[in-house]
Amino acid sequence: MIDLAGMNITMASGKGGTGKTTVAVNFAWFLASAGQRVQYLDCDVEEPNGHIFLKPSITESSPSKVMVPVVDQEKCTSCGECGLKCQFHAIVNLPGDTLIFPGLCHSCGLCVAVCPAGAITEGDREIGTIEKGKATKEMDFIHGVLNIGEAMAVPLIKRVKDGRRDSCVHIIDAPPGTSCPVVATLTGSDAVIMVTEPTPFGLHDLKIAIDVAKLLDIPTGVVINRDQGGYPPLTGYLEAAGVPVLAVIPEDADIARHYSQGGIILESLPRYIDVYRSMAENLEKLLDIHSSRARRVMIS
Repeated sequence: MIDLAGMNITMASGKGGTGKTTVAVNFAWFLASAGQRVQYLDCDVEEPNGHIFLKPSITESSPSKVMVPVVDQEKCTSCGECGLKCQFHAIVNLPGDTLIFPGLCHSCGLCVAVCPAGAITEGDREIGTIEKGKATKEMDFIHGVLNIGEAMAVPLIKRVKDGRRDSCVHIIDAPPGTSCPVVATLTGSDAVIMVTEPTPFGLHDLKIAIDVAKLLDIPTGVVINRDQGGYPPLTGYLEAAGVPVLAVIPEDADIARHYSQGGIILESLPRYIDVYRSMAENLEKLLDIHSSRARRVMIS
């Protein structure tokens, strides 16, 4: 019996367009159908699209805010201490004026702490919205929607992850690529499922993404999507790197058709349920292997 309760399973990809979200929503649907309590967290906050397929009923919506310094120009002595200490160049000190650039600010609060005149206090600004609700198969659903033009996705991603419930298996949809938002999403994961396509571009970006997961010491498996009979450079790399293939999903016009209509593939094409069952079983094996290795290291 499949049991992933409490696990943080992150669905990632080296590049966009591999079918990561398609695999993520169908895997979540499969686990819920198999009796697991599932929570779907869409951390691709710049372009969340899991809701298109899971069709949640949103019951809670709240703004997500970050700290931004506020300068009292009458108290400010233009000593330059805050601008000197700010590592992100979010503060510029001019004679008689101190400028704050909110888009560069990382909300660390150092400027508040170092200001000798007490001229800087903590304000806030809204960077996006957190929405929660219930999706198909009684799944808990959370996603973040970043404000248009906002550069700081990481704080919003962390707020989405803060909504995890201990009793659920968490399917976390990461942004594509290997940038800071991806690392923030991967951090704390029990396993990563990398979804790739069997192409030179897919392989190139997959290698970079797997290197990131290895640096974070997260067990990683691969789902090959839109397979057309095998791609030796990809399978050769995975064998050499010791990364298991959890499932292979073939190129299928029926999948593309139902995906384009915003449907769950496993509902319309039940012949693929066995593919997702093997994905879950292989994921459990991957977690068991990693757990055994960790125990051996602790013993030694």
